[in-house]
Parts: sequence; structure tokens; C-alpha cells
Amino acid sequence: MTITIDKTVALSTTALSCTYDTGGTPIHALRSVDLTIRRGSFTAIMGPSGSGKTTLMHCAAGLQKPTSGSVHLGDSEVTALDEKSLARLRRVAIGFVFQSFNLLPALTVIENVELPVRLEGIRPDRAATERLLARVGLGERTSHRPPQLSGGQQQRVAIARALIAEPAVVFADEPTGALDLRSAREVLTLLRELADAGQTIIMVTHDPAAAAYSDEVLFLADGRIVDRLPDPTSRDVAVRMSALLDQAERANATGVAL
Repeated sequence: MTITIDKTVALSTTALSCTYDTGGTPIHALRSVDLTIRRGSFTAIMGPSGSGKTTLMHCAAGLQKPTSGSVHLGDSEVTALDEKSLARLRRVAIGFVFQSFNLLPALTVIENVELPVRLEGIRPDRAATERLLARVGLGERTSHRPPQLSGGQQQRVAIARALIAEPAVVFADEPTGALDLRSAREVLTLLRELADAGQTIIMVTHDPAAAAYSDEVLFLADGRIVDRLPDPTSRDVAVRMSALLDQAERANATGVAL
């Protein structure tokens, strides 16, 4: 049998489930999630606390093994890889941007950005790194160290580091959560520009204003995708999130899943 790979799909999940055994009642973090992310798209994931957002991101990025189901990143079935292969996939095909930046303070900006490539045993192309830093607006900050930068600048360093290996997908976990409004706007504008240039971005956020920069918002509740909102506005996202939070509160009060 011939399997045809859809080259327009960056990432997909099939019947993805994740259950945590707490010694008592099991917690179903994900419940048979089917998801398709198109190449070059900017997708935001939102939902009430405990809805499964972080678990979905971690399973999709190969940071966590699901209980069942599969994840495909391009031609690779992530859920079928051993730990060594997973580690290499995360270094060369996946980029990560986190709320806390995770920069090494003793290294310069350019050294922080090139670190993933060096860990892979590859000698970085310094000219290419400098072009990348110019692209994220840090061409004049290459020799600075993280403590000498603003929060927004540090996050842009983290984005450049995520892009250094030209990954298939960049995952952003609350990338503006630690930033002031102006810095957050700059970072979100950069992510939007990267998506417009063809980079696939998946972002978990709680902020309707941040989600409005995406092409589509996926809403999770009780481990399931319960709604999708294309071409989102911050107002529409806020209204849907308010409704989900109300439903979650009622479900918690009655003990009935959404």
C-alpha cells in the first residue's frame, strides 16, 4: 500500500489521548484529539486552566509521550521515535519559544542563538546568524548579553534561537506572558511576520489580544477541541473564552465533564 504525504500539512495528530494516573481517579488531559496544522500558518491554542493546552503542545512537540494516538511532523511519525531520535528531531526540526526566555546570561546574543547548532555538532554559519538577528531586529545587539537587554529583546533572541536550525514548526508557549504591552506587541508582530513568510507557528496563550495575531484559534476544554475561530479578533476570542470559562466553572461545580 502506498501512503501519500500531504506536503501542505506541517503537523497532524490522530486520536491523540493522554491520561495521567494519579493513584486515584485518572485525569484525561487529552481525549482523542484530531488536528491538522497547515504549513506557514499561525495557530493559537486557548482554553480554561486544565483544558489540555500544554499537554497538547508537549505531545505534538515530542516532549511528552501520549497514552495513545499518533503525531506526524511532516513525514516523521513523532510518536514512533525512540528517545535518541526524538531528541535529534527536537534539535533540528522543532523550535521552542518559552515565556521565561531560557537564555544563558554568560553568553552573548549571538552565542545564545547559535547554541542549538553547536550542540548538534555543527559549526554555525556566522554570517547567516547575523542575518537572522538582523531579521528579528537585533543586528546591533549581537555582542550584548541577556541582562543588558529588555524583556522584548530577550524574547526576540529566543525566537532567533528557535529559528536557527530552520525548523518545520515553532512552538511558542505563552511567549508574551512576561512582557509589557509594547514588548508583547513587538514580539507578536514578529511572529506574524514570520508566519507570513512561511514559518509554521503554534502558540499557546491565555491572551485574546495575542490570539488575534493568529490565522486561527483552537479552543480546548476537558481535553477536546470544542471550537475553532478563523481570522480571529480579540473581541471574538474574549467572548468565546468567557463562555468556556463559565462552562468550566459549571462543570467543576457539578462534576460533569464539558
